[in-house]
Amino acid sequence: MARPSVKQERRAQILEAFEHCVAHYGVEGATLERVAEQAGLTRSLIRHNVGNRDALLEALVERFLARSRRRMAEMLAALPESGRLDVLLDWLFDPRFADSTDVLVAEALIAAGARDERLAETLRRWLAAVVEDFARVIALDHPEAAAEDIEAVAAGLTGIYFNVESTAPLGPMPALRAASRRAAAKLIGSLES
Repeated sequence: MARPSVKQERRAQILEAFEHCVAHYGVEGATLERVAEQAGLTRSLIRHNVGNRDALLEALVERFLARSRRRMAEMLAALPESGRLDVLLDWLFDPRFADSTDVLVAEALIAAGARDERLAETLRRWLAAVVEDFARVIALDHPEAAAEDIEAVAAGLTGIYFNVESTAPLGPMPALRAASRRAAAKLIGSLES
């Protein structure tokens, strides 16, 4: 009987190690040596299971974006029929839902996008999808609002949310989170006037 393949397990182990290194050292500082050390594997096993550094980065981006999209879809699907925007704001600005590693990886990828147009375009599409998701939720509660106003509020909500999330690695900042939630609610409330 043939041994079961451990390639998928190794791949996940390597991508987890690469993600850890990107979060701690940035994309440029996440060398194969550091990834190998973090994963407890040799560089040749990393290349065999995932590929070179470019393949690692591509796989990490795919993994990060898939996780982000899945979490957004789950969050939006769980919103109640009434009061959905209040619940959405509660979730977005609740520190229990902040993930410092995801924040650091996102920041590292955005920084790397300054030197990699293909990565930048991928991240621009991801951010545009976040704005679109927020706009759809806002439109459900404000169907009378003009599309460009909904888009502007969704973009503002995205900016406020990403700004607050970017501080998650610094530790608890309850006053900033509370004030940011209030600012987001005021922005959404502007659609009523």
